[in-house]
Amino acid sequence: MTNALLCALLLFALPSASAAPRKCAVADGFYPGDPMLLAKSVDGYLAKAPAPGKLPGPVVALLVPHAGYAYSAPVAATGYRAVADAYDTVVVLGAAHTVRVPGAALYAGGPFETPLGTVPVDDEVNRLLLKDPLFKDMPEAHAREHSIEVQLPFLVRRLQKGFKLVPIVMNTEDPEVALRVGRALGRALKGRKALIVVSSDLSHYPPAGIASRVDRSTLLALERMDPDYFRLANRILMSRGEKGLDTVYCGEAGLLAGLAAARALGADRGTLLRYANSGETPGIGDKDRTVGYAAMAFVRTGKPSPSDIPLTPKDKSALLALARRVVSEGVEGRKPAPSLSEDPVLNQPAAAFVTLTEGGALRGCIGTVEARMPLQDAVAYGAYSAAFEDHRFPPVTKEELPKLRFEVSLLSPSRKVPSHASVVPKKHGVILSQGRRSGLFLPQVWEGIPDKAEFLGELCAQKAGLPRDCWKDPQTELRVFTVGVIEEAE
Repeated sequence: MTNALLCALLLFALPSASAAPRKCAVADGFYPGDPMLLAKSVDGYLAKAPAPGKLPGPVVALLVPHAGYAYSAPVAATGYRAVADAYDTVVVLGAAHTVRVPGAALYAGGPFETPLGTVPVDDEVNRLLLKDPLFKDMPEAHAREHSIEVQLPFLVRRLQKGFKLVPIVMNTEDPEVALRVGRALGRALKGRKALIVVSSDLSHYPPAGIASRVDRSTLLALERMDPDYFRLANRILMSRGEKGLDTVYCGEAGLLAGLAAARALGADRGTLLRYANSGETPGIGDKDRTVGYAAMAFVRTGKPSPSDIPLTPKDKSALLALARRVVSEGVEGRKPAPSLSEDPVLNQPAAAFVTLTEGGALRGCIGTVEARMPLQDAVAYGAYSAAFEDHRFPPVTKEELPKLRFEVSLLSPSRKVPSHASVVPKKHGVILSQGRRSGLFLPQVWEGIPDKAEFLGELCAQKAGLPRDCWKDPQTELRVFTVGVIEEAE
């Protein structure tokens, strides 16, 4: 037995209570059960994992996979390389695969056994959490669960100074419950040297090409650390019905909770460390049926990720080319056939309008007010609709194509304002509604109607079909938004 292994065994054989320990359930299945072989295996994965480089801030939380080591350990090891040996408490938020859990299932009994020794649970944090009815001591949810167990050998070998474990598994489908769990966890960890580990695999069972496009898209959305935006990205991608795609995150509940807890502890940005899918595993990977794996660090920078979609000049050119291609195909009788882009940026949830002009005059303008489809699909929809379904104009003809100029407007999320006094000319687009009637003007309309009263009056009368002075009515709801404009050169 090596000195390092002996050290680890002594260090982690610290039971915190007389209650029965949680026994290993997947040793010799998901990972080697022999202590010497397991230590050598984990150390090997850690040694081969690329160094993370300089991260933009200290690590508050990690996302790592939980599949069998042959498939996912290289990715998990990359995540664990990013943490320092400086945590007293480690919370592992796993997916509950075997038992229905209404909120969060703790294991508040004895320590967790591993082939490398026992890992004590943090009784103090557990007691704090169990005061909240969302948390239950549910040993049955942990008995056969692998999502926490597979993380422990990595934690034991990486955190040689020792730590106490807070084991939580979740599978609630109510996002608000998951976020409440996370906020409660954040409160319990305040002032502690704690690391949060979210144990989740990504897309399940699509072919490798689809897995890569889906996973890289959701990971990009996750970098914002905005639980609502992340979940929206997941729902939109799931709604597409991609081949073989059963789920995008098996541990989504735990990830939402982890995001809320990490944000409460100051984390403000996600940094992708590594991505792979099971189809890439040499010798055993099946490219026709894959599972995605990622390691991401959630760090505290003091400078949160911007909420805008990070478009490069190449992305902007691609969107304008897409809009023109959709209209060109439309005059030939073909409708757009949405598909996922190889560029994850173009798969981000977005609301967009496409405006067509001819000789400087409006020729069509339609789009989406809310982000309910991927960006490139929103642009394709807007382009086709503006050219062929804007009731104010006849359908675009083939002869007109060379004369058309295309403009794409990406909308920020709208927010309600108390009155017209909050509307800022030239900056804000406006959505006005009363009852079932509503209308929208993009900020570009200010160029033609610079007077606020006239702008809002036209919006009432022309777009909403309401009295021209409806914007003064307290019953009228006003929402404002901003846009990022992409336009063809003159």
